[in-house]
Amino acid sequence: MSTAAAKPPEKASKGARELIESPDFKALVRKRWTVSFVLLAILFVGYYGFILLVSFNKELMARTVSSEPGAVTTVGIPLAIAVIVLAWILVAVYVYWANAAYDPEVERLKGQLKH
Repeated sequence: MSTAAAKPPEKASKGARELIESPDFKALVRKRWTVSFVLLAILFVGYYGFILLVSFNKELMARTVSSEPGAVTTVGIPLAIAVIVLAWILVAVYVYWANAAYDPEVERLKGQLKH
């Protein structure tokens, strides 16, 4: 395959460069990174907070949830489940944001590229 065939036409390349340099595209990229980092920070706080509790507050994590004799479920179990559920919720938030805000903006920018 020749390199000439793999290279996009000059007009499309110029349009793509203009789009990449546009304020709308830069704002979209900045917004995506902001949303991603905020959700990542929340996940890290939840996960590493749990790990730190396991490491440094074993007494709390070993307490049983119920005061009934013979209870075996410790506080650590629901907290571990909460960390997993938090991850699912954060994924759902990202998917909702991507479908409601990000994808329509990408399609709008693609439409500008075709013109």
